[in-house]
Amino acid sequence: MSADKFERMDRLPFEKVFKDPVHDYIHVRHRILLDLIDTKEFQRLRRIKQLGTAQFTFHGAEHSRFSHSLGVYEITRKIVDMFERNYPEEWDPDMRLVTLCAALLHDLGHGPFSHTFEKIFDTDHEEFTTDIILSEGTEIHDVLRRVSPDFPNQVASVITKEHKNPQVVQLISSQIDADRMDYLQRDAFFTGATYGAFDLSRILRVIRPYKDGIAFQYQGMHAVEDYVVSRFQMYMQVYFHPASRGMEVTLDRLLYRAKQLYEEGALYPQFPLLDPFFKDTYSLDDYLKLDDGVLQTAINLWTTSEDAYLSALSKMFLNRQPFKSLSYEKGKDDYLVEELRDIVGNLKYDKDIFTRTNSSSDLPYDYKLKSKTPIHLMQADGTLVELSEASPIVRSLSGNLHGDHRLFVPKEFLENNLPNKAVSMFQEDYDEFQKYILNDRIIDPNKNRSGE
Repeated sequence: MSADKFERMDRLPFEKVFKDPVHDYIHVRHRILLDLIDTKEFQRLRRIKQLGTAQFTFHGAEHSRFSHSLGVYEITRKIVDMFERNYPEEWDPDMRLVTLCAALLHDLGHGPFSHTFEKIFDTDHEEFTTDIILSEGTEIHDVLRRVSPDFPNQVASVITKEHKNPQVVQLISSQIDADRMDYLQRDAFFTGATYGAFDLSRILRVIRPYKDGIAFQYQGMHAVEDYVVSRFQMYMQVYFHPASRGMEVTLDRLLYRAKQLYEEGALYPQFPLLDPFFKDTYSLDDYLKLDDGVLQTAINLWTTSEDAYLSALSKMFLNRQPFKSLSYEKGKDDYLVEELRDIVGNLKYDKDIFTRTNSSSDLPYDYKLKSKTPIHLMQADGTLVELSEASPIVRSLSGNLHGDHRLFVPKEFLENNLPNKAVSMFQEDYDEFQKYILNDRIIDPNKNRSGE
């Protein structure tokens, strides 16, 4: 049975809707999609927040990977419906079901606090996504196999960008895809930042398929241009916010210390759900037991740890007392960073635990890398124009990384007004530390400040 025939037979007697603050109603017309949503692996995404530690900076950012995944599905559904209405010769209707399933399931493998957890335990959410889809023991796999024995492989191939149809791949993963379009608008809504707002309805009107992928009608250039600028602004103002990164560093150092103690046989209280990750013997089933709540419970237990470092870091994370930071110029200021880390290490701190460098950078749009498909505008005669050739604004953002490098340290090194006498305990070191600081960035104290 073809996917197209299955899709027609699989329709629900009544359309199911989910009320969404970003897209109003999310429409589900097929039982297989509703059954995927009802699986335990997909429901787990309700317990994983979309923005990780950004919730500690933007208090409204409590939305989940679950709501984002539904949003990506809904944008994809609207695009596919439009393709089928307006471009029947360019769009293969047999691709509808695999596209919608891939859109819904694209974030299935995210773990607690996403990227911080991945760095410490060397996990990969994209690999876990495909494992969940392809492993015979999961409910997701069982639902997908109802279409055909090979259907799980087809869905996984979209996520790994190996699917034979470039239109399907680019709708889910490209420089302007349903995933990015949803998270920019959703994250802007829940953080209260207006930077991520762009004319989604116009983009959905001008998007179109062609032989080698997707393009946008030339007259819709300004909507696409606005999307690229919005993405740039969201990364600079929201995703790379120093306070969010300070909480991420706090969590990073906390998990690092817990792993150290486990390897030394000194972690207490122990938390069995994390043991397989400390031992690097975890399975897919172990991974699926984890969510934000599980990790926060472990951190809560560790506030009572006899290890002063683990206890302090756990309290810092739970009570939102992040590391503070200074920006620096990578390469040029590296030796200054090491001198500052040594000052911290000379006191009661282990500098490997209580200092951390963090680099955040993003390329808003790139037309040079072969690994990235350029955004194309289609002219009336069918010829394609690469976006930055037509848009001076996009051209100015293209090809250059935007972001910064920061050194994170305990806040008493940057706040000389704490009531707990923390500064007075090491005034001489504090004064030495301050010599390296001007306007929240690291400077060389041997150079004339008037030139800064």
